[in-house]
Amino acid sequence: MMKYALYSSIIASLAVSSMPAVAGRSSVPDYSGELPAYVHSVDYARDVSGITIYGDAMTWWNKAALHYKRGHSPKVGAVMAFKPHGNLRLGHVATVSKILDKRRVLLRHADWSPINGQRGQIENDVLAVDVSPRNDWSAVRVWYAPNNDLGATKWPVYGFIYNDGSPLPRVVPPQRKLVAAPVQVARSDTQKDTREPKVTSRSASTTFQAAFSDF
Repeated sequence: MMKYALYSSIIASLAVSSMPAVAGRSSVPDYSGELPAYVHSVDYARDVSGITIYGDAMTWWNKAALHYKRGHSPKVGAVMAFKPHGNLRLGHVATVSKILDKRRVLLRHADWSPINGQRGQIENDVLAVDVSPRNDWSAVRVWYAPNNDLGATKWPVYGFIYNDGSPLPRVVPPQRKLVAAPVQVARSDTQKDTREPKVTSRSASTTFQAAFSDF
């Protein structure tokens, strides 16, 4: 809960300090001092779009099938779902912030360009261009801050997930229950057996192992 509150405060501060959008240019805040914590693309896409899908970015397209409308035309607020490709082994997700024309949009996303040598940073209103042969947004080039221009790679895209569906509930994996081992309680002197128990190093070791067998 504290981690989520910290993340929300970081997002809020960045939103306030963001510069106005300029087509094709990153509106990354002018950080002074320490950079914010590492932000993953899926966390930022959920926060910005309101689309509550969890898991790696490459799973969002299929998970959205029964909960959100999907398509191949950009809309403001929609999530662009990238396929795994090259160093995007887990895919990527970005939110459309503005449509410039039929083949150009602005995106809000995280963990794309390294900013001041740090990955996991947020970029707001950066350019993405449709470079697919059929003009269907199945491949894009995206603004890359170190180049101060579009990146050279043509990134394959599943399509767009629209934010007018029903939220996908988060599935939390069940936690394994730890069962305490039986504890032997010493009896009082009046109940004490007169026979001295034989305790060996081997029996003590067996008892210790049994007590922690579930760990």
